[in-house]
Amino acid sequence: MATKATPAKKAPAAPAPRVAAAKKAASSNGKADTAKAPQAADIDAPVRPVDRNQPQVQPILNQQRNAPAPLQKYGTVAQRLPIGLSEQVRQESVTMLNQMLADTITLRDMYKKHHWQVVGPTFYQLHLLYDKHYEEQSELVDTIAERIQILGGVAVAMAADVAELTSIPRPPKDREEAPVQVSRLLEAHQIMLKNCHDFAKRADDSGDDGTNDLIVSDVMRTNEMQVWFVSEHVVDTPLAKAD
Repeated sequence: MATKATPAKKAPAAPAPRVAAAKKAASSNGKADTAKAPQAADIDAPVRPVDRNQPQVQPILNQQRNAPAPLQKYGTVAQRLPIGLSEQVRQESVTMLNQMLADTITLRDMYKKHHWQVVGPTFYQLHLLYDKHYEEQSELVDTIAERIQILGGVAVAMAADVAELTSIPRPPKDREEAPVQVSRLLEAHQIMLKNCHDFAKRADDSGDDGTNDLIVSDVMRTNEMQVWFVSEHVVDTPLAKAD
């Protein structure tokens, strides 16, 4: 007598991938590891496909490693703004202004160095005066650099490049007495002002009235005023004594 075939048992359905991931998160002792177990909201959340048409917000890094040619070489001028000056005039003015910019940056930083390191009976007065002059020189730095860009040039900016270009002697790293600090500052101002007279005349002769005005009205007058305030601190005057 033929026997009936026993129907094969169906294999248990494989757990859904997200459910399996949740079960795998349990500890080997059968206790759920609440720190590692995924949340229900994470298990049920659908996977969103990447939309290729959606703008990406990830920054594109390290572009400087394979950068194309620079937009403009240092030492050149580009006819960007119609300001009524020839390329030759603009080139000459940019060269002068970059020298003045490097010297102004150096003088500005010298003021900040002395502001930090000044010592002695006049500490409070010089500490404040040096910082005030630092701020004024900082404004000149921005004014000169913007004029260079207006003329179509490229303003010198980085400390290493400024150090190569400046005509002001480099001060030592050491901390010095206040009269020595003042003498260094006055020497730097004198270099600046000599260049101001020369550059202003050359700008006037070439017809670059904007550069001439900047040098005379801003750079020259600011430096002359600072020379007055600084130099009065080293005048050798006897103390007055009442009878």
